[in-house]
Amino acid sequence: MSVQNVPADGREPVRVPAPGTLMVDTSRKNGVGEFRGVAGPYWALRPVCGGQEWEAKPEHVRLADPIERLRAQNARCNARSRGEVL
Repeated sequence: MSVQNVPADGREPVRVPAPGTLMVDTSRKNGVGEFRGVAGPYWALRPVCGGQEWEAKPEHVRLADPIERLRAQNARCNARSRGEVL
């Protein structure tokens, strides 16, 4: 089943990614996070190395490029080795 986030202003629906997908919030510096779900008109993202979730407008979110995914996974591994992430 395909889930879509339908904008209120009549624009084309945006396909909602699967939870855990690495996304980039272009409105934030260091805005790489895991997609967690939909919260009203916003998408909830969680920092890769842990921390507080934030909400982003779907039009400011895109899939992470391969190099961005690699950097995020490497940062998570480093944080885990320091005991900061379980």
